[in-house]
Amino acid sequence: MISVSLCMIVKNEEDVLGRCLKSAAALVDEIIVVDTGSTDRTRETASKFTDQIFDFPWRDDFAAARNESFSHASMDYCLWLDADDILLEADQAAFLALKETLDPAVAVVMAPYHTGFDPNGSVTFSYYRERLIKNNAGMRWEGAVHEAVTPVGKVFYGDFAVTHQKTRPSDPDRNLRIYQAQLDNGKTLDPRQQFYYGRELYYHQRYEDALLVFEQFLADGRGWVENNIDACCHCAYCHEHLDHPEAALAALFRTFSYDHPRAEVCCELGRWFFERARYDQAAYWYTLALTCPRDDRRGGFVSPDCYGYLPCIQLCVCHSRLGNLERARFFNELAATYKPGSPAVLHNRDWFQSLPVQPA
Repeated sequence: MISVSLCMIVKNEEDVLGRCLKSAAALVDEIIVVDTGSTDRTRETASKFTDQIFDFPWRDDFAAARNESFSHASMDYCLWLDADDILLEADQAAFLALKETLDPAVAVVMAPYHTGFDPNGSVTFSYYRERLIKNNAGMRWEGAVHEAVTPVGKVFYGDFAVTHQKTRPSDPDRNLRIYQAQLDNGKTLDPRQQFYYGRELYYHQRYEDALLVFEQFLADGRGWVENNIDACCHCAYCHEHLDHPEAALAALFRTFSYDHPRAEVCCELGRWFFERARYDQAAYWYTLALTCPRDDRRGGFVSPDCYGYLPCIQLCVCHSRLGNLERARFFNELAATYKPGSPAVLHNRDWFQSLPVQPA
């Protein structure tokens, strides 16, 4: 059985750290906590689970802090979690099973990261992250923000997931502030950091600036395919906010130059036509979304609803607007197979039942 060091970086996490450590403590062989400047009871909480608590002055560099946490690890693999992450009970069991069976030749274990949820707790946004990393194998965190480890060697895809459960907002300006300081100091961002810099500009509603960054990122031609597709989508969002609808549509079509259609993009195209009451064309794209294979292991951002529920419920509306009531009813019931208790599904059923009975 492999051994695992849980390596964490924390700052003022007294409200969530205990929850995280309680979910993971029985799964790992040691716990490393690197505190980057807490002023609350974070250290006291951590001390209930480990005596390996280290100070590391914060210097606007997440990779540096994570590398510091890994430097104290003594087990075969390093597991990283954020303080507002947890492993649910089923994922704890899957993690323990993995520990017992993992081939020691594996260098990196990728695992799903669930970060978005609907009111019923179903996952609406997920992506794979490098979650277990072989210790002392020459891999390091890179990137002051949105840090990552580039896998080297054999990669294995695990079936345990980490669930991100935020209880409060983080500093919304922190990431952009770090990027801006790097650029002001003459640093050139690598493609991944350039991509995320564009996203931060978008989140701050600096749409023209974001467009410039995304377009340069795409023009350089050094981006990872999933980031290229996402950058095109964000170009579309920027153009929509800037009232450039045709440019937004072109940006969505540009995604097809990088790979076959993703359901997420097809749903965006469906939305573009739906909002312009072009229901026949909207239905085409929602129908195509239902044919797109879902492959989370590609590593991109995944919206599970786009692979079933969302296109079905939208096809119900499209066909209703087109006067195809039987098709509309069919897709509403198909949507129900994905989300039986959906308020939209239930509302549509009531509407269908309210219609006058057509003569035979």
